[in-house]
Amino acid sequence: MADELDVLVARKEIIADGVVGLTLRHPDGGPLPEWEPGAHVDLVPQPDLVRQYSLCGDPARRVEYRVAVLLEPGGRGGSRYVHERLGAGDRVRIRGPRNNFRLVPAKRYLFIAGGIGITPIVPMLAAASAEWRLIYGGRTRASMAFAGELCRRYGDRVSIRPQDETGLLPLDSLLAEPDPDTAVYCCGPEPLLAAVEERCPPETLHVERFTPRPDTGERAAFEVELAQSGRTVLVPEDRSILEVLEEAGLSVLSSCREGTCGTCETGVLAGTPDHRDSLLTPAERETGDVMMICVSRARGGRLVLDL
Repeated sequence: MADELDVLVARKEIIADGVVGLTLRHPDGGPLPEWEPGAHVDLVPQPDLVRQYSLCGDPARRVEYRVAVLLEPGGRGGSRYVHERLGAGDRVRIRGPRNNFRLVPAKRYLFIAGGIGITPIVPMLAAASAEWRLIYGGRTRASMAFAGELCRRYGDRVSIRPQDETGLLPLDSLLAEPDPDTAVYCCGPEPLLAAVEERCPPETLHVERFTPRPDTGERAAFEVELAQSGRTVLVPEDRSILEVLEEAGLSVLSSCREGTCGTCETGVLAGTPDHRDSLLTPAERETGDVMMICVSRARGGRLVLDL
């Protein structure tokens, strides 16, 4: 694939309790693909092990990428592989970068980070040209990656709030008076994202999820017509569009398979998608011209896709 590259793990370091940082470089020392704040790469240490990690370094430093990886004991094995098996000097495949969390122009910014959700926000702080402040929460001060670095660099624009010292983030006061001129950026665990979404107008809110939203929607079978080939396939209630297409022998680019990375975004030519991803904004969902085929389904029994 054109967006795949084998890179060298130039450095591995502990940057917080349970968090390691990786510095990735091109094996021949050349520049890596450009990226902007909010971008992520897929880390592919094994063909069947693909995980997304936000780039948290300096976009101007084309010679390296930096990612931070939280060890998740109850996860699916990706973070454990990075922590226990990947080391300096190893080569690893990456895909991307891709960006579903871009920094949009605004008069002011409020950044809200929870735990490892600080990673995409770090380069945003350096790039933001308007007034901003950061509220950064975590379990303990020692578990909060980049906390000391951010305080030294930005001073009182950064508020560090470890839960064991200050309790939960004061979202009611932070978001009590919605301001249409303030763009709110939030990344972190699902309870934090859900709480912010309850309190913030969708037109000013930008979120990125590392885990999918809970899928509680009904599931029914539907047909998918593939416009480029003229084929029609049936998607049963217990299978995704992506799975059915792969079983039919079609090669479709994908990564997370849970609606969080955007790799499988596909054009919709007819029909109404039943969006179940964690990426598209309400306005993008209303337009209905793209969908994530790894999780989203159909309303009305039939879709025509640009495949």
